[in-house]
Amino acid sequence: MTRTVEAGWTRVLRSLARVGAALLLVLIALPIVSLALTLRVSDLGDAVERGLWQALTLSLTSTTVAAAVLVLLGTPLAWSLARTSSRWARAIEMLVRLPAVTPPAVAGVALLAAFGRQGLFGDSLAELGVALPFSTAAVIIAQVFVAAPFYVLPLQDAFREIDEDMLWTARSLGASPTRVFFRISLPLAMPSLLSGLAIGWARALGEFGATLVFAGNLPGTTQTLPIAIYTAMEGDLGPARAMAIVLLVVAMLLFLVLRSKPLASMLGRSR
Repeated sequence: MTRTVEAGWTRVLRSLARVGAALLLVLIALPIVSLALTLRVSDLGDAVERGLWQALTLSLTSTTVAAAVLVLLGTPLAWSLARTSSRWARAIEMLVRLPAVTPPAVAGVALLAAFGRQGLFGDSLAELGVALPFSTAAVIIAQVFVAAPFYVLPLQDAFREIDEDMLWTARSLGASPTRVFFRISLPLAMPSLLSGLAIGWARALGEFGATLVFAGNLPGTTQTLPIAIYTAMEGDLGPARAMAIVLLVVAMLLFLVLRSKPLASMLGRSR
């Protein structure tokens, strides 16, 4: 009797789980499908007139630079955090996590508080003749800020999973720490590096709030494609739909390319 009741409850829970999973899939897929189905051919022409290609070019340029900064600065940070378990390392890890949970508007205000004309480092930057707010550099800084956790943290976990004995064996055979890192650690972590870079790049590409607050909305200078979509929505929704489709396609292509196994294998062999 007990087994029969348990089997009945199991079937009920499985059914509820399937219904819940189906509802979530519908919630995810329906807006994307609706976006594609409601798009008109004329919307693309209107989007071009509203600066689609200019905004897309700026987005791709700034996010490419942001991705390069993440790789150059985030990789050694991830390696350092993975090699130690001190209190300072845990504190730094929490700091790296913060941008992932910080509201975009708060991130923009925080960047202004640090680098704005009246910010903490505003006077020092002004003495050097540097004005970051409302510039393309501000766009890149905002993108790096919001994307950093999505690159550093997965790579840190990948570095931690590397067998220490393998690294010590290589060192005992005369390999320098730099050679061990580039020839063993980095190739082993390459799948996670590319996965984190794909997610971080996509996050930077879709960044809106922090960029708008810190960099503004200047066509050709700070108006990225997400901001152009927001601007287009003030008029007809059609151009905004076309821009949104373009942004979605570009993000998906970047994600698929960076997550592809051939690319990971090629980079791994090159090391």
